[in-house]
Amino acid sequence: MTPPRQHRIRPAATALVAALCVGAGGGAAVYAAFSDHGTKTVVRQVTVTGAQPAASVKSALSVHDIYQRSYRAAVEITVALNQQSSDPFGGSQSAQAQASGWVYDSKGDIVTNQHVVDGATSISVKFWNGATYKAHVVGSDASTDLAVVRVDAPSSLLSPLRLGDSSKLVVGDGVVAIGSPFGLEESVTSGIVSALHRQMTSPNNFTIDDSIQTDAAINHGNSGGPLLNAQGEVVGVNAQIESNSGGNDGVGFAIPSNTVRSIVTQLIGSGKAEHSYLGVSIETVPASAASRLGLVEGAEVTSVKAGEPAANAGFHAAKGTRTVDGQSYPTGGDVIVEADGKKIATADELRSAISARKPGDRISITYVRAGTKHTVQLTLASRPS
Repeated sequence: MTPPRQHRIRPAATALVAALCVGAGGGAAVYAAFSDHGTKTVVRQVTVTGAQPAASVKSALSVHDIYQRSYRAAVEITVALNQQSSDPFGGSQSAQAQASGWVYDSKGDIVTNQHVVDGATSISVKFWNGATYKAHVVGSDASTDLAVVRVDAPSSLLSPLRLGDSSKLVVGDGVVAIGSPFGLEESVTSGIVSALHRQMTSPNNFTIDDSIQTDAAINHGNSGGPLLNAQGEVVGVNAQIESNSGGNDGVGFAIPSNTVRSIVTQLIGSGKAEHSYLGVSIETVPASAASRLGLVEGAEVTSVKAGEPAANAGFHAAKGTRTVDGQSYPTGGDVIVEADGKKIATADELRSAISARKPGDRISITYVRAGTKHTVQLTLASRPS
């Protein structure tokens, strides 16, 4: 099967998310590590204060040992897609593309990326021994780029991988990726965690927090495959690469396993995942620039979505911009400084506070407008698809 064509994916200038606005990444283009879909993606660096936890003292397996323990759970996913034809008489044409996935449980649930199965008219899953089975989508979540498909395969082929704790990763930890780059099944690459707490933009322009950056080679077709730690546990789902050429330049990104655990449980249980939603875009006002901007440190509202909780509570968005030390900042908007009494110093902290709640939860938000502090109580909505 020929690999899908490589399309340059333009970073989004801004993305309306549950609690902030993500700026476009500079430099290399960012690609979904799979498909021809027009997914807008952007990876952003996040500064995390405080020291990292000590590295795990568990004994590390060799790459060969990890592969031997895991390769039977790695699968190749082939999807058929209907694409609009360029024929002037209209109609559509079929296309096929390939990606990766891995066995999540003994019921036949397979985890992959949402952008892999989006728009698929049929899905098939091929196991290590060549056996191929039709699959159907159990549930998908564009906000985290995760999906679950299910196959009716014999139990002898269903060897689930164990989920690890992505919060315990430290920069420099060894990792292994298994997948089907360019249709080359059961390919294994190794590297290290080269950065943590990155942010990826999902297929529907929301933010995937705490993404894992790795130099383990990830190419088109690796999407949906597992990223494993030195104990052979899944710590991420490979999703994107950053590249000038469209090929592997040693900068890949994976959705963290702690997000996988939460979302996949919901997808299997109900076919969908719910995320709380405030309905604003925001940007960090750092302490170093706050006084010169005439603002306070916190998360400034840059836009408000009509009809959503923040709009109903009367939040005001920024009206202008000002440059401080070569950096442009919004001005004139409400600056959120607390959520449920906890200090908010950055956009990331507000987004985490919102993400930790459920749709329908009541939350207290404190903000500063024109030097005066206000507190409102509002009910969080469900994030739109």
